[in-house]
Amino acid sequence: MSNAKTVLLIGGVDAHVERFTALGVTIVLIQHPDKVTDYQTHAADVLLVVDYTDWDVVRPFAEAARAVYGVDAVVSLTEPGLNPASRLGDLFGLTDGRRYEASRRMRDKWLMRRHLAERGLPVPHAALVEGRSSLDAFGERAGFPFILKPVSTTAGFGLLRAEGPDDLDRVWARVRELDGGRTDRGSTMFTVDGFLMESYIDGPEYSVEALSFAGRHVVVAVTEKLTSEEHFVELGHAVPARLSDPDRERLTGAVEEFLTAMDVTDGPSHTEIRLSSRGPVVIESHNRLGGDNIPELVEAAYGVDMIAYGAAWPLGLIEPLAEAPAPKGAAVMRAVLREPGTVTAVSGVEDVRARPDVLAAQVSVRAGDTVRPLNDNWDRLGSVVATAADTDSAVELCERLVREGIRIDVEPAAADTPALAA
Repeated sequence: MSNAKTVLLIGGVDAHVERFTALGVTIVLIQHPDKVTDYQTHAADVLLVVDYTDWDVVRPFAEAARAVYGVDAVVSLTEPGLNPASRLGDLFGLTDGRRYEASRRMRDKWLMRRHLAERGLPVPHAALVEGRSSLDAFGERAGFPFILKPVSTTAGFGLLRAEGPDDLDRVWARVRELDGGRTDRGSTMFTVDGFLMESYIDGPEYSVEALSFAGRHVVVAVTEKLTSEEHFVELGHAVPARLSDPDRERLTGAVEEFLTAMDVTDGPSHTEIRLSSRGPVVIESHNRLGGDNIPELVEAAYGVDMIAYGAAWPLGLIEPLAEAPAPKGAAVMRAVLREPGTVTAVSGVEDVRARPDVLAAQVSVRAGDTVRPLNDNWDRLGSVVATAADTDSAVELCERLVREGIRIDVEPAAADTPALAA
């Protein structure tokens, strides 16, 4: 298959490149030096290795690529590439000229809150951290507990919960420790550039996976999230979410309204939302695919390859989804967790991975590694993705495989080390 179109792809993982390769388009890949893989080196027609998060660096390379190869679309399906890709698309006249502003609002949680409030959508109390005294003032106004989060990082990094006035010294010390630095694990491509305070939102949390086509939003799936009140680590996801029809409609309606208000017009989105006692409230959203194997869960449960849509739609090589798909099964991801300590042995991963009802199984530790207390997503030890006919069955299977199929022996940490949060 060959196609005369050319995509300028900003960052991404191998799966993103694979989808463009399948389209037969010319791939000009601008990749960060820390993220280049052997596959990308061979699969991309042109590979430019630069820090694409630096606008002054990436712009001249992108302009040169456009002059030499021609560019029909600038695309990124990865968080750090969203802003530069939308900015380049606007610059090259390939968009409506407003994509960068919409992308900035999605990535900057403070801009998002202000924008939604201006449009009358439900938002929690929110304010920027501006010194130690701002924590006291916010607690008095919004009550306790309240949440603090970096304005523009990802994967739960730096999330804090202030329990009460006596907890604010601890929270302030952690804010000062993190602010201005780089994320130190997982993706190190983000800088902590300020903190946002938000009132706590109660209720179960979900994420809504959608595709937008010229301003029309199609919800592909609602994902049930397994979280804990003790920390902000995402412990698992289940598709389709176990919801009543009225609650599902409330969530999907709120997300469609949100995306329209945020001027998201095209491509995939991943919106985290709570079904609170006051109704649905968006926690945060991203103009990209969800992480944590969510695209794989959605494809297994609904037969929709959201990565393929994210690649083909900007190039005009796929028809839009006419309506929300019906589920054909269920898929679940569960994180592998163990108590803090030192890993002494790992086994069972290959056996679990070989099962026909398992889509993926991986662990990131081996003998000698340290198991840290759970603070964010990077403290998880691995994951299993399993499928079944319905969500209850998939959850039961996946949790059994994580608990019993994968064996990670750990020598407990010293007594003064904090225990793993439940």
